[in-house]
Amino acid sequence: MYYLNSKHIQSIPRDWNQLALVIEEAVRCMGNEDFAQPVKPYLRYRNLQNRIIAMPAFIGGQINFSGIKWIASFPGNLEKGEKRAHSVSILNEADTGIPRCMINTAIISGIRTAAVTGAVIKKVMEARGTEQKDLVAGMTGFGPIGQLHLEMLQAILGNTLKEVRIFDIRPFDELAGARQTISGVRPVSTFEEASDGVDIFITATVSDKPYFNRPPKPGSLHLNVSLRDYVPDFMDFVDLMIVDDWDEVCREKTDIEMMAIHKGLKKEDTVNLVDVFCNGALDRLDQHEVVMFNPMGMAVFDIAIGAWYYEKAKELAICTILED
Repeated sequence: MYYLNSKHIQSIPRDWNQLALVIEEAVRCMGNEDFAQPVKPYLRYRNLQNRIIAMPAFIGGQINFSGIKWIASFPGNLEKGEKRAHSVSILNEADTGIPRCMINTAIISGIRTAAVTGAVIKKVMEARGTEQKDLVAGMTGFGPIGQLHLEMLQAILGNTLKEVRIFDIRPFDELAGARQTISGVRPVSTFEEASDGVDIFITATVSDKPYFNRPPKPGSLHLNVSLRDYVPDFMDFVDLMIVDDWDEVCREKTDIEMMAIHKGLKKEDTVNLVDVFCNGALDRLDQHEVVMFNPMGMAVFDIAIGAWYYEKAKELAICTILED
């Protein structure tokens, strides 16, 4: 069995456009019903802020792997100088069940998260139909997930991206990986400065209660990666509400669940990723419509991204081999 740790994963060059295509392939498998994905259980004990999540899935098509991700999220770790998230993924050969790869690093989860965001950005930008230039993005939260999203934004949007405004509750120059000056990045002192008037806004925080209700720029795209930042009334600004999977995301006190409870949001008021990539949900998207994407995180995408890294590791001979 191949064993990949964070050093192995980091040594494989990240091709964000290719990773976004992997996500799109996985969505098309879902559209063809060539997948399996049980609703993931949450393990909680003692401090209920903490959770460990089991994420099993099968994804077919050209990917053709099954497996499981076991991911722990302990927000209090940050105060102890430890990482918030830790995860282990196992990839099984789909046709035999033979375990082929173990990936022991939480960075693979962050890469998957940013790759899904990137795939949605590419699809929405394509649907807008006009040449995009001088785009301004904003982000709140600049931990590991935020830093991967910045890398993804710069790779996918390229010269069309004029500026990225970033707010974090910690001083910008104290954040890991952020000490160097990053071209086009402007640290700001409030989340309002990060969000007001931007074309693309990303939440990448560990917030446990909503605070965000700023009127969005017409035609803006909101990528609610951290899922617990927007107050229910923000729903009134949104013209197209996208979820990855309604049954997954409408629980665990997410913004979608709160909008359902307090604003009457229903499944039929949303579209999912299969609708977006396979069923033409963006075909009539108006230039001035506000789009919001709420991803709970789907195990099929973890397996798909893990499989991509497994194949790259074989190609580049980057791994440790574990004997039976």
